[in-house]
Amino acid sequence: MNKPPLVVVDADAIVAQVSTGDNLHDKAIKIAKNLAQLNAQVFYPATAITEAVTYIQRVLGSGAAAYAITIAFTDPNINVVEINQNTIKHAAQFFSPTTSRKNTLYDCIVAAVAEEYKAEAIFSFDKFYKKKGFKLASELK
Repeated sequence: MNKPPLVVVDADAIVAQVSTGDNLHDKAIKIAKNLAQLNAQVFYPATAITEAVTYIQRVLGSGAAAYAITIAFTDPNINVVEINQNTIKHAAQFFSPTTSRKNTLYDCIVAAVAEEYKAEAIFSFDKFYKKKGFKLASELK
């Protein structure tokens, strides 16, 4: 029997799943359903959660949704990955002064967590991860 894939989730996937107005919402829901069917182990770096909640609160202007998502991530059944100095040190390997302004330290932390946990894929729509050699969750069958 195949071992369920381990997947690390980035902020853009969290936002796309919860925001019905997001142009990637339907695709994100489809990917999330596929991950559920694959019985994937899904991990959320704490920084991806805070990045997504901040975006929802500041950019989308929904304090209520930001609060609800924050509370949802307190569920002990959700795998939240703590970020520490070692994670940041690892993330620095993906970061440089010439890194695109679209590819932030947050993205580098997701990549570091994916490597540390030996994830099969990253749930994101960001091409940064493909360029760094990672598989995206949308590619899992």
